[in-house]
Amino acid sequence: MPSSLHPTPDLITTSEALAALCQRLRSETFVTVDTEFMRERTYWPELCVVQLGGTKEVAVVDALVPDLDLTPLQELFADPAVTKVFHAARQDIEIFVLKFGDVPKPMFDTQVAAMVAGFGDQVGYDALVSGLTGAAIDKVHRFSDWGARPLSAAQIAYAAADVTHLRDVYEALCAKLRADDRLEWVGEEMAILHDPATYRIEPSVAWERLRPRSNNRRFLGRLKALAAWREAEAQRLNIPRQRLVKDEAVLEIAATAPGTAEDLARARGISRGFAEGKSGQSILALIAENEALADDAMPLPPVPRETPRPSAALVSLLKVLLAAKCEQHHVAPKLVANSDDIDRLASEERPNVPAMHGWRFDVFGSDAQALKRGEIALGVDGRRIKLIAVGE
Repeated sequence: MPSSLHPTPDLITTSEALAALCQRLRSETFVTVDTEFMRERTYWPELCVVQLGGTKEVAVVDALVPDLDLTPLQELFADPAVTKVFHAARQDIEIFVLKFGDVPKPMFDTQVAAMVAGFGDQVGYDALVSGLTGAAIDKVHRFSDWGARPLSAAQIAYAAADVTHLRDVYEALCAKLRADDRLEWVGEEMAILHDPATYRIEPSVAWERLRPRSNNRRFLGRLKALAAWREAEAQRLNIPRQRLVKDEAVLEIAATAPGTAEDLARARGISRGFAEGKSGQSILALIAENEALADDAMPLPPVPRETPRPSAALVSLLKVLLAAKCEQHHVAPKLVANSDDIDRLASEERPNVPAMHGWRFDVFGSDAQALKRGEIALGVDGRRIKLIAVGE
């Protein structure tokens, strides 16, 4: 449907209207979805608006209406006959996993599809719309306060535009991917997005995101316990973890192991009031409990991969080969191999990395192995890199 024929959006503010809308949309083959949410002051994202686009209608659902029953939306998202189309879906899906306990199925992410189709790494939605449909996205309301009510006519129009243009983008991408026989490639990339575990944050592993640069197991034990406490407490209070205790303070407390409120208050960003209060006392108790544990109860430091240091020159050659092959096949390099994959390809005989399997092997992995064996070389043909069989 050309953008000029996009339907006028309906604002949905009652459970009855939402139920009727979702019932109609369940007759569609695909529905485009977007959300507007707030999380600056909360741990959990607060869903404010859900946008839904169908063939003949587009709706903006006011999710902040008291007692609005979202069950019909959950049923639509679980309907296997309707593909749910998102762009850059991860944050949107996190919200629905929290509300409904599962991801929308089946699902299609146009950002992933765009990378497979050769639009570059993590192409922006406005650039994708412009490139595929010629339409321009007005982003003036990108930073609106979506928690304020009533929603303005401009906000409703802005929210609706995302899912109306997304229909055109989805159809254009599908046509291109079918022509290039790459729809299966998108399916492989969508696997992680379809796993509900992707969106769940377990306090017990929160310490890993702090990337501690230490092999001291006692320090790591304190860090693991502190990070788990902070994550669970931030979830319970529904406040951002950094507002509770900043990363720098968590690392410093784990390193210094304060035994009193006075010691704790010396840590960066920790006030005396916090140290003497309930949270500070919880931290001190946690440290004391951890210090009483035996050394063998402490977590082991990450084990470095035992591989020889890769040749910097070979790594550079492989990166050039990756760029050339992805340019030839019109696919984003990020989808094929990352920097760690390249290092492993340079230093290991047959590393178990994605580039050594499936379509990635056909695009890049096979030639990477041939380059390492000296069977091909890289040359220049005009303004492009070309592969030269050694001996020709």
